[in-house]
Amino acid sequence: MPLGSLLAFLSVISACKPAQKPDTEQQDRADMWLNTVPELKPLDASNAEIGELQKAHDAGLTDPSAVSLIKLARERQKPFADGQSIADLLSAGSSEQTVLELARMNQLGLWAGQARVLRLAGLSDKTILAVAQRRSQGLPVLSGEKLGELKNSGLSDATILDFVQKGISEKDASIYIAQRQRAAGGHGFVYQGHGHKRPG
Repeated sequence: MPLGSLLAFLSVISACKPAQKPDTEQQDRADMWLNTVPELKPLDASNAEIGELQKAHDAGLTDPSAVSLIKLARERQKPFADGQSIADLLSAGSSEQTVLELARMNQLGLWAGQARVLRLAGLSDKTILAVAQRRSQGLPVLSGEKLGELKNSGLSDATILDFVQKGISEKDASIYIAQRQRAAGGHGFVYQGHGHKRPG
């Protein structure tokens, strides 16, 4: 075969392989999930949904929770697409039960990123769920930025949770923070995570 024809032949083969490989891997993954978790079969989970479940599973999501999430998506008549959000929350330290509660309240999606930041800042799952619940009910709730300021001021998580549940306003939260700073001689705190604080 002439060199030109050989190169053309090889280029055609190499061009075809990348297009076929992902489809094969995706189907293999879907088949493995359906064999391992037969409860997914009657839910008709798509390859794309299985891919999302795999992201969450790699971060620690269990099979029963995976089934629950697909069932929830079916109830809402929307495809399951929150695998990465769930993986990020689990990796940040949120529990599987918290993730499921957020999903039931339909508070994953775009807000999941903020929930992850709050968790990394040291706020508890209880506080995050309390914020999510008020959001889902359309009630006023402190912003992520203000919650972070409260945490930075050295406030306990129990007190922050109480503020959230009572629906304290941004203005009142700012006044409270200012009062604490004045009481501390004007020295604020910068939250470092893992319980460490240093003067700001």
